[in-house]
Amino acid sequence: MGKLTLILGGARSGKSTFAEMRAKELGDDSVLYVATSETKDEEMVERVEKHRSERPSTWGTVEAPRNVAQALRRERSAEKVVLLDCMTFLVANHLMDAAAPEDDPFDDPSADPFDVQIEAEVVAEVEALVAYVQEADVELLVVSNEVGLGVVPPYELGRAYRDILGRANQILARHADEVQFLVSGIPMKVK
Repeated sequence: MGKLTLILGGARSGKSTFAEMRAKELGDDSVLYVATSETKDEEMVERVEKHRSERPSTWGTVEAPRNVAQALRRERSAEKVVLLDCMTFLVANHLMDAAAPEDDPFDDPSADPFDVQIEAEVVAEVEALVAYVQEADVELLVVSNEVGLGVVPPYELGRAYRDILGRANQILARHADEVQFLVSGIPMKVK
């Protein structure tokens, strides 16, 4: 049985840096990094390259914008520490696949973003991760944004995203052995 640590915080709170430092402490040079972002524009390509260059070159990388538990099972990596960065993109990928308009994500969604099937897919993804940790001998660190502290998004897709990610975070926190919350680079142990 593995261990699950959830690392939450707002944008630029230091959560990824904290998670990478924790992964390095636990696994040294033997860490598997799971990247969930998709590079759909030049800015994201640059961000991904910057993140990649800052990680130890000895760390393995799996790109899994969806179906992370399946990707980890296929990988069958020897690393005992897995860093998933981040749940925020993973949820966004599911929502954007299902409901985002082609040309403008702030325009009317192309499908109902509150469709229960979208949330069900995300919940299944999170539950598969929890099951993976329970059956594998790994320490999984999951980075995610805490999106419930800000203003209510002014557009429907944003509100659906906030709701679904909030539910995903709740499931992870409930099953986590440890929960850390980052504020301005300072970790606070929640659980």
